[in-house]
Amino acid sequence: MPLVDLPLEKLVTYEGRNPRPEDFDAYWERAIAEMKALDPQIELRPSEFQVPYAECFDLYFTGVKGARIYAKYVRPKQSTSPHPAVVQFHGYSGSSGDWSDKIQYAALGYSFFSMDCRGQGGLSEDAGGVKGTTLRGHIVRGLDDHPDQLLFRDIFLDTAQLAGIAMNMPEVDAERVGVIGGSQGGALTIACAALEPRVKRLAPMYPFLSDYKRVWEMDLAKDAYQELKDFFRRHDPQHKREDEIFTKLGYIDIQYLADRIQGEVMMAVGLVDTVCPPSTQFAAYNKIKAKKSYELYPDYGHEGLPGFSDKTIQFMLGL
Repeated sequence: MPLVDLPLEKLVTYEGRNPRPEDFDAYWERAIAEMKALDPQIELRPSEFQVPYAECFDLYFTGVKGARIYAKYVRPKQSTSPHPAVVQFHGYSGSSGDWSDKIQYAALGYSFFSMDCRGQGGLSEDAGGVKGTTLRGHIVRGLDDHPDQLLFRDIFLDTAQLAGIAMNMPEVDAERVGVIGGSQGGALTIACAALEPRVKRLAPMYPFLSDYKRVWEMDLAKDAYQELKDFFRRHDPQHKREDEIFTKLGYIDIQYLADRIQGEVMMAVGLVDTVCPPSTQFAAYNKIKAKKSYELYPDYGHEGLPGFSDKTIQFMLGL
């Protein structure tokens, strides 16, 4: 097997390199309280896209800092009692995509929600308002400001808020909600289940946004992590602020949210992934205390993983 990272026997015990801020728990408790105090101003509009066996809606809600967030919402037409739901998150810079890959869950009798991340490729707003550079990237957005201004803080909260909205829908059984996503979507899957602990099942695929310092030390601050290198080159070329920067990034490092998860986890990892290195994924996985398992793809990197979509549906049928 090709080796781009630690061997498997070390991956399964790896605990991560990025520093954890001392006030990490207080930071997130304060953030959750801010989210829960919001009036989400939920709006449902029938979508132009419709199919015979489901109803499709454009869903809007107000997230932290006043941003309007968009999600696709599909629910089965012939549902007579509260049923399970699945919430989906997309990859970095993307969007919720087409309706056609959402309606399969309605055919199973499930509701399905798919969120556009604020300021990325879909319809959700980026409310702005931070000091300092934003470069091109969302990882570094707010690094020169107070930690509450980190953009991924707000995106993480959006995921939990949407899960809560899903659970409050009268047609949804709040005790049977799952979350899925790959890459950035995998990171948001973990963050969502950590910040909304009622999530019962989650299936992250090669999660992003974990163990930033490890990415840096592996010289893999490129591709999805390129903005880390760009930030240092342009704003701290001698790395005088290195400890400060990686510590601040620790607030939005999913490995430190992972131990809050209470739902069952099935995570997919490609062992030759050079975009989100396997060790960074296991840094988060190894901190999960809930029931968990992983699906390994020894010859695959950051790409489609054969069979994992089918495994995910089978896993979510457990709801």
